[in-house]
Amino acid sequence: MSRRNELERLLSHTLERTDLSIGPKYEGKVRDTYSLSGQRRLLVVTDRISAFDRVLGTIPAKGQVLNRLAYWWFEETKGVVPNHVIELVDPNALLAIECVPFPVEFVVRGYATGTTSTSLWTHYAAGARSFAGHILPEGLRKHQRLEAPLVTPTTKAEKGAHDETTSRDELIARGVITSADYDRIATMALALFARGQEIAAKRGLLLVDTKYEFGRSADGLIRVMDEIHTPDSSRYWMADSYEERFLGGLDPVSLDKDFVRRALIAQGYAGEGSPPPLSDELRLGAAEKYIELFERMTATTFVIDERSPIERFAALERTLATR
Repeated sequence: MSRRNELERLLSHTLERTDLSIGPKYEGKVRDTYSLSGQRRLLVVTDRISAFDRVLGTIPAKGQVLNRLAYWWFEETKGVVPNHVIELVDPNALLAIECVPFPVEFVVRGYATGTTSTSLWTHYAAGARSFAGHILPEGLRKHQRLEAPLVTPTTKAEKGAHDETTSRDELIARGVITSADYDRIATMALALFARGQEIAAKRGLLLVDTKYEFGRSADGLIRVMDEIHTPDSSRYWMADSYEERFLGGLDPVSLDKDFVRRALIAQGYAGEGSPPPLSDELRLGAAEKYIELFERMTATTFVIDERSPIERFAALERTLATR
């Protein structure tokens, strides 16, 4: 059976939500997380897709791709920055160390690009030359590489609300985070981004920008958490065509959820009001891009686990109850 046929079969069987009886549940835009005994947390990655800070629908096999790719990246970078991973316990689920999250997303940007209202390029094109506390030079072109990556923090909005770009000084002045914690985390974020760009380059990809979430575990250690360098949290471009397309004023070829954002923008939707429904063709195209990125990055073939999530999670609940 072809990959497209596999995905077509899953269109009406996506994992939209979970309702496990193993502990208190928090439902995010994409992840359902459960607080467990022993300072542990179960992160279940659903097939929901969000963009413009809205949940738009589901993409077949997306949760499996994100969860397995995030785990791969956590393993690749655990020598750079501590993370919260304990074990990959299901294609859609990760067992992690419980952390108290910092109420800030640390966005690292390597290029002058973006399509949303919080993107660097949107602000720059409107005439702004200061962004998240950084002074930007004159003469930048869309999709141009920045002289050095910038840490541009945003607030962490509740599901359905919009994240807002802020700055180091503003966060510290508001008492959201201490200067010591901010500077420590910013250094960690830049180190992760450098490692991510290095690995991506070996796979023929450009890691353009990404966002990280950090938390502090009970032992006092600051850890990167949630996900890392997935096509949900990151922007990736094909390296071999970037220069030619940039010089020609064309958008780079991407392997991330910008594929979905651009399709919605082409329909006239930019984040306000109710989003249009995702067509099956768009859902399938997004799934194929997510899988292509997974296979390029990990140099392995992605195999969809078609077992019933209900049965898998029931077995997982039994296993976790004995630990």
